[in-house]
Amino acid sequence: MLSYVGRALAGFTLLLVSFVAVGGLMSAAGHSVPRGRMVDIGEGRQLRLVCEGPSQGASGDRPLVWLEAGAFGFAADWGATQEALSAAGWRSCAYDRAGLGFSPPGPAPRDGLAIVTDFEKLVAASAEPGPFILVGHSMAGLRLREYAGRNPDKVAGLVLVDAATADASETEAFKPFIRAFATASRWAAHGASLGLYKPLVYTSLGDKIGLPPAAKAEKRWAFANGPHNRAAAAEVAQWSESARQAVAAPPYDPDWPVAVVTAGPVKGREKRKAMQAAPAERSARGYVDHVEAATHTRLLGETFAGHIVKAVEFVAGV
Repeated sequence: MLSYVGRALAGFTLLLVSFVAVGGLMSAAGHSVPRGRMVDIGEGRQLRLVCEGPSQGASGDRPLVWLEAGAFGFAADWGATQEALSAAGWRSCAYDRAGLGFSPPGPAPRDGLAIVTDFEKLVAASAEPGPFILVGHSMAGLRLREYAGRNPDKVAGLVLVDAATADASETEAFKPFIRAFATASRWAAHGASLGLYKPLVYTSLGDKIGLPPAAKAEKRWAFANGPHNRAAAAEVAQWSESARQAVAAPPYDPDWPVAVVTAGPVKGREKRKAMQAAPAERSARGYVDHVEAATHTRLLGETFAGHIVKAVEFVAGV
């Protein structure tokens, strides 16, 4: 989430330089038919779903891994993680929230309740059996808390990947960041809507995660796509309300295994790291992995996805 603020500011700064360098001729990355399938969640609405890995029967008694992306993220963000999970014998599913990626928009407001309600419908429509291991990155920490509180029978365990927590989001210390991020998100959505990011899609800004080719193409397309960025900014605008909704949900059951994987060094970030690790510390079976060489976004990429696989295996007791 912090990286997106940097991306937005860097995008505006580099825009004129990019036009000079390439003559303003580069266009947004095109994409072929999106991976996965569209799933009907009722009332004429659909969400894009990408499931990879062995079928449930072939993977034995291993639970399905559901992946929830963070702010401005969608199924493509998990491309490298899904490849790593599949190689390790896990079946996983990622999806595009309403209005993001290749999913049509949903009714406003796009707060936590709306997002989690859509996810519940998607899980039911997917016909994937539970209980599940829930994995969430960044702002998705709010979604996992609310979904787990509403659906405790569906939870086999949780993995929080450099995730925000609902409790921390409610503190006065965190609120200035929420306001600043919401402002930067609005500007980013405005820039994408004006086409300002199109010359930048093939730079490092188009994929700051480190994704495999198919997911990389989708991520680059979304980076410059106005509707995607506007829908994402609308979600960020609801951060405070989503945090209140999540806090109102029951806390994680201490019997649930919880793994926390964070990015960046601990030194100088002790308080932040402690807040992130708190869900694992409260669990009867918790696991914390601080990946100091990773960034907030690259933690999901090909270089570091193995840490997420290890966290999933810990939660599953493998």
